[in-house]
Amino acid sequence: MLYGINEMVDLKNLPVLKRGVKTHYEGSIDKAGGNADWDWWLYQDKELNNEWVIFDYIGPGCVYNFVQHRYPTSEEPTFRFYFDGETEPRFEIKHSQFGEIYPFVEPIASRYIGPVENSRGPIRVVRSYVPMPFAKSCKITSDIKLEGYNRALGQGGWGHVIFQSYSEVADEEIKTFSINHDYNMMITLWKNVGMSVIKFSKAENNVITKFKLKSGGKIPIYISDKGGLVSGIKIKTKSYSSSHLSELKIKAVWDNHRKPDVIGSFGCLFSNELGYNGVRYLLSGMSTEGEYYNYFPMPFSKNALIEIINDSANDIEFDYVSVTSTIEYNDFYSSRPFGYFRSSSYYKRSHTEGSDSIIAEITGSGHIVGSIITGFGETPESYANCEGDVRIHIDGIRTPQIESDGSESYACYGWGFPTPPEYNPASGYDGYDHRNWSMTRHCLGDYYPFLSSVSFGIESGGNNDCYMEHSGMVFYYGTDEIKSKLVKEIKFDGCIELESYFEGDNDHIIVKSSGLYGETITLNIELPIETDYVIIRRHSDQAKGRQMAAVYVDDEKVIEYPWYISDHNEIKRWLEDDFTIPSKYVKGKKNVKIMIIPSNKLWNTFGLKIYAVS
Repeated sequence: MLYGINEMVDLKNLPVLKRGVKTHYEGSIDKAGGNADWDWWLYQDKELNNEWVIFDYIGPGCVYNFVQHRYPTSEEPTFRFYFDGETEPRFEIKHSQFGEIYPFVEPIASRYIGPVENSRGPIRVVRSYVPMPFAKSCKITSDIKLEGYNRALGQGGWGHVIFQSYSEVADEEIKTFSINHDYNMMITLWKNVGMSVIKFSKAENNVITKFKLKSGGKIPIYISDKGGLVSGIKIKTKSYSSSHLSELKIKAVWDNHRKPDVIGSFGCLFSNELGYNGVRYLLSGMSTEGEYYNYFPMPFSKNALIEIINDSANDIEFDYVSVTSTIEYNDFYSSRPFGYFRSSSYYKRSHTEGSDSIIAEITGSGHIVGSIITGFGETPESYANCEGDVRIHIDGIRTPQIESDGSESYACYGWGFPTPPEYNPASGYDGYDHRNWSMTRHCLGDYYPFLSSVSFGIESGGNNDCYMEHSGMVFYYGTDEIKSKLVKEIKFDGCIELESYFEGDNDHIIVKSSGLYGETITLNIELPIETDYVIIRRHSDQAKGRQMAAVYVDDEKVIEYPWYISDHNEIKRWLEDDFTIPSKYVKGKKNVKIMIIPSNKLWNTFGLKIYAVS
């Protein structure tokens, strides 16, 4: 397992299945569930010069994505990054310095300055994909309070952090962030968009030139009867039409699977469903001259078949199709469980009244590595709103694990949607003014692991209050195997009762439950023999933040990290979150005693579910 910089550079690791890794969001989501997402802070830290804490996590992990919007005319924040309990920041950067101070430099970090809009003046959106690993903890602060939506003052605190937590890694395996770390390999890689992302000493190129694909026809472009790795697909059509993006499709089947692993349009696989302009990402892209590329690594064990399908009413001529493959990494993948490169079912253009558009629902296990979402107004002349939050539920957790303060923040450009195309190596969009847009997000280090399922949705407007239609697709590495098993569920009937709501799409549904505040809970759990590690899922009241508890297994304290939740929501008070008990505490045991001991009286429990992970 690689962490931080190496994870973003050595992309042959991208298909390898992740063990004990979870990806999380922390940011400026409207606590009431609307579109008032301009406040971002957790608490004010008196021990750190009264700085405003916007991110706080205890345990080993890595920050992968940082985004924040701010008017250049307003007071400028300085962000400070504290690691491993240190009281002095290891790094600090002003809002205006993104893209200029190493390692926060182009193209792995940058800023976008939008046009004047609604008399508010231009807005500066800073973003970073700089991986910042930490062995014990991380805290990010702002020297000013990020709040308010005042046009005269030009305020605003929109922003987020996407980070991973690790349960199966020792402190000594992670080198905590330092400005002395070498990010040059990542910078060089990200500058070379449109080129292969994996190095080879030997590779095969399967090339077909000058052919016509008839209407309704298909042609195999790659066939293998042995294990290998497809590392690049490049295509050039003789002429270009944006209709090709929906009418031409690619189907891939790995290892004789009964269902296609991939079946997606050119628009989805090459990251632009609209095609008004070309886009160039690190792993895929297209041009309006009919050139396409996809460099997602696609390993297989036994055999492979890739075809192009022409669903248009016309014959289409191709200048060439090239598929690059190699057997060089067969030993690498045979010794490491990997997921097959797959696409979700295509979400056809449609509107879901009053609720999120569910772009993808996936079962099995693996990790999401990319998505494309296209938004349309009601008519060609109408407004396609970009305020809708992306909300992703992982493994059935009722609280979204990944969110965004609007579609514009998920693409890491803020209010850049009026100026398409805008893109960087990992995210961006094309469109036509406000009428429609197609956004892409690739997850290299910040992939989203799942053990049983994923539900990937997006709002229509700031509170599902806008008539919009969406289409899209999600890409992931996965298998059909479900890795987690529910082994016990505990309810607390007859205790303190509370009625409230969960955040997310169902935040209008009242939920009533009973629970305990500030009390130790002891559980006796019988485990399947194949258990690798254990996950405890808690239903709780998050009205107060900074809840903490210690977890013991057979009277031994889990020393890697406490169970700590820094955020809170006084309006949508229900929260579901997970705590992972590392393998060393449970592997090989048939029965375990688990104790959850609150570190403060804020800690509460309204229900528990125990999952064994194989």
